[in-house]
Amino acid sequence: MPRWAVAAFVAVIAFAGSAAAAPSPFADWAAIVVSGDFHAAHTNNPTETFDNARRDVSAELIRKGFSAANLREFSVRPELYPKQNVGKADLQPIYEGLREVAQQAKGGCLVYFSSHGAPSGVVLNGQIMPPQLMDQMITDSCGRRPTVVIISACFSGVFVPALADNNREIITAARPDRSSFGCSESDKYPYFDACMLQVLPHVHDFVALGPAVQACVAQRETETGMHPPSEPQFFVGAQLRPILPLMAFEPG
Repeated sequence: MPRWAVAAFVAVIAFAGSAAAAPSPFADWAAIVVSGDFHAAHTNNPTETFDNARRDVSAELIRKGFSAANLREFSVRPELYPKQNVGKADLQPIYEGLREVAQQAKGGCLVYFSSHGAPSGVVLNGQIMPPQLMDQMITDSCGRRPTVVIISACFSGVFVPALADNNREIITAARPDRSSFGCSESDKYPYFDACMLQVLPHVHDFVALGPAVQACVAQRETETGMHPPSEPQFFVGAQLRPILPLMAFEPG
């Protein structure tokens, strides 16, 4: 083989190796995933629905390129999950957890809540966390970094006006005036979280994720006869929209 061909072959192999070793664009993102309640809809009996979502969404985010070292999980009943390194789902621990992890991972922020909701906010351990308080928590911790906020709860569209900003993407499970579905004792996940887990392995980036989840939820509600449709909401800030497609998830 000519010397130039050998050199070219070595260069190709070196480039392929460096590309394979390139870190995920989300490896330096801070992330929190919160299960905010443990009661089933209608019966008020205990359910694992929200904690199942918390556990499996966290695992899928790590598979897609987030670092386990920069991700914190919170549950109303952390004592039930001693092997999962879960914090208490109260306002102060969550606030401190996001701030702490955002100080060590400065590329961006992801905030994910799975819980019940009300027109005034999301349920957090028997209390209501209003949109303005979540906005303050995220702003204090993450500043102007790229930030993705995903809220799986009834009426969660109420968060969009308060959280919308040029550096943020927001996906919610429902319109401000609609319920979401799948929070009974027999459901493994809420419909929205189930769709997140179904879609996330197959989409390229966060901008593609929003419409894909919307379509999945609409199909699931049609198949199960749920009405009126929850109509998940999707917002991407003007500065963030051209950036996120360049930040691809790790391939499934």
